[in-house]
Amino acid sequence: MTGNNFNTKRRFVTCTELDRISYLPENLIDSILEKLPIQDDVRTHVLSKSWRYKWTTLSSLVLDKHFSEKFAKKEAFGHNGFITISNQIFNFLKGPLLKLHLHIPNISLDSFQEVDQWILSLSRDGVIRELILTNLNQRYQLPCYLFRCLELRKLELENCIIKPPLDFQGFLYLKDLVLRNIQFGANLHGTILNLPQLKVLKLSACTNVYNFKIKSTSLYKLTVLYCPDATLLQLLHSKCLSAVGIGFILPIQGVERINLATLLSNMPCLVLFLIDGYFLEFSIAENIPKWLPHPANSLKTLSLRNFKFGDLYQLQGVLCMLRNSPNLGQLNVNNQVKSGLWNVHLDLDVKPALTYLEASDCLDQTMNRLKTIEIIHVESSSPLLLFIKLLLEHSPTLEKISIQPRVTADAQEKYNFAKDVMRLPRASSKAELHYLDP
Repeated sequence: MTGNNFNTKRRFVTCTELDRISYLPENLIDSILEKLPIQDDVRTHVLSKSWRYKWTTLSSLVLDKHFSEKFAKKEAFGHNGFITISNQIFNFLKGPLLKLHLHIPNISLDSFQEVDQWILSLSRDGVIRELILTNLNQRYQLPCYLFRCLELRKLELENCIIKPPLDFQGFLYLKDLVLRNIQFGANLHGTILNLPQLKVLKLSACTNVYNFKIKSTSLYKLTVLYCPDATLLQLLHSKCLSAVGIGFILPIQGVERINLATLLSNMPCLVLFLIDGYFLEFSIAENIPKWLPHPANSLKTLSLRNFKFGDLYQLQGVLCMLRNSPNLGQLNVNNQVKSGLWNVHLDLDVKPALTYLEASDCLDQTMNRLKTIEIIHVESSSPLLLFIKLLLEHSPTLEKISIQPRVTADAQEKYNFAKDVMRLPRASSKAELHYLDP
């Protein structure tokens, strides 16, 4: 049998068919490039003449941790150093940037002159919508140019000093603001920044927060952690707040005491509330009433951090929250995270707490919507057992309760406590107990 018996046809593939990607719509090509690491974007210049300068028109630039770690080994200004390579990229870019993610590694920098120039170029274009700046170097004082980027929708800053110009009024379109390890300048004192579209605000490990005063009636999510001098009353004026996290905040001298009743009355739409035990204790009055003038009718989830079950004032605070949250569906207690003052072990006299928990009118309220209870990394104790007993007795719709002892608990301690909890009566026949190993 010869090859002539086969009717084989050879098909020649044209260059056009091989290079289909070049004939995609420009917006689709831009989308593909934006999803690639910047190193791969630059490499596309060798594909063909039509691809030689495509990457230079990117509207989104991501110089993230993976990028900076690769070039940080060459220090800042050496061959293939972080600043050298970044400068080349910025110099080649032709179009305005809408998004910039910049990760500054821990390298030897005498100044941030080049970073200032990059931000200056953003302010000249005036269209930047998203800026994420993570700084692992010495603290960086943001240049005044940043406050000319008035089209910003999302701004994340870490390890910076914020000193806006005196005539700066605010970012009118900003919706998402995340600030970590930020020092607020004294020139902010008394100045109210207008952030009318702000939806999400997260402050973590910031100082001089009392200088940071904003006006934002649209805020619905607020997180303030490890900010020792935060004055929260001026942050909690938005009636739209639905998710609030407050933790590790020390009261400072001369600051108005935050009352729990006032706190809840300022947040009528609150759905999720995360609070640490110390702040909860600080926020209650000495003679806290059983019933607050404004109950938390919208609250669905209450999360406690570093809560001391043997502390009478903290117990009074959480039971007041439970009593005044008729629609609460989930209660979480997590004592795993500790820092600073909360890491110091103090011997507590638990007798007042035990007496309080054993009183017949301690809770005096049925938790008709409570379905899930989670208590994590806790130390087995009599106050904890009585607290769990109280919840089981007053939660007829409870479906699940999870308990995880502290890591350092020995096997016998865990066994004894689990046995005691199993014996407790339950108002809900559907309630399942999950005792978890740490």
